[in-house]
Amino acid sequence: MMAEEDKEMKLLVDKEIIQLKKEVQIIEKELIDILVGEDSADNKDIVMEICAGVGGQEAMLFCAELFLMYRNYAHFKGWTVTGLSIEENEIGGTRKAVIEINGESVFKHLKYEAGVHRVQRVPKTEKAGRIHTSTVTVSVLPQPSEVDIDIQPNELRIETFRCSGPGGQHVNKTDSAVRIIHLPTGTVSECRQERSQIKNKETAMKNLKIKLYQAILEEEDKKRQATRKLQIGSKGRSEKIRTYNFQQDRITDHRSKEDFSNLPDFMLGGQGLDDLVLSLHQFEKLQLLESMLDSYTTEISRTKTTKGS
Repeated sequence: MMAEEDKEMKLLVDKEIIQLKKEVQIIEKELIDILVGEDSADNKDIVMEICAGVGGQEAMLFCAELFLMYRNYAHFKGWTVTGLSIEENEIGGTRKAVIEINGESVFKHLKYEAGVHRVQRVPKTEKAGRIHTSTVTVSVLPQPSEVDIDIQPNELRIETFRCSGPGGQHVNKTDSAVRIIHLPTGTVSECRQERSQIKNKETAMKNLKIKLYQAILEEEDKKRQATRKLQIGSKGRSEKIRTYNFQQDRITDHRSKEDFSNLPDFMLGGQGLDDLVLSLHQFEKLQLLESMLDSYTTEISRTKTTKGS
């Protein structure tokens, strides 16, 4: 149709091609989302820790700027910021800031901010006009959500026994006390407060669930601490995920190899940061998809080799 002489037809075809390309891009994105899936923690709230790294006073000043950027970004996305803890120095810098951010898909967006952020500029404290390189570390830890403890009857051993000690004839003659043992973990919960065995069993079961939930939270906390260590590394200048070069008005993300400009606007924590976050989200999905395809290709090759032998 494009080879025809009819100019109006060519114009219509051109418009349709543009529209179809847009539809293809949408379908490709949806297909990648389906194949790769979502991180199980994507919808969780987070605790964000921002710490000054290498660079002394300049690192603290930039730490304060990053803290404001993320707080503004939270407001831009309609999230809430709570649990504020901030350690400031005498010149307006920040040694460390810890905030909780709550809202829809918080971890999904901010997980890409974890790591070492490098800034290159002439500091306010520099009198000779030299460019300094400093770092700030950011860790992003998902908050554990309430866990519904699913306990199967065959996982429990329930024992009844008589209460000992003072309490009158009833305490000594009835097996009202209850002990529940969770066999998979060995967790024990017992109750002897009530005269009713049923009430003691209910209380013991409630306490057992609390103990099991606490164990889950402690395990998640260990994982978060391990994640934090991986995220912040040694705080060195070489372990950067992003560089903010003020002289060149350039933000470089070293994972996607993309450059962004308009640094002052970016530091306001609005659309500029959101565009970078969305770019990293797609970059990660493409990386995961490539990894899945590599694994699939390897598995196909292994299967063929096995059948051939």
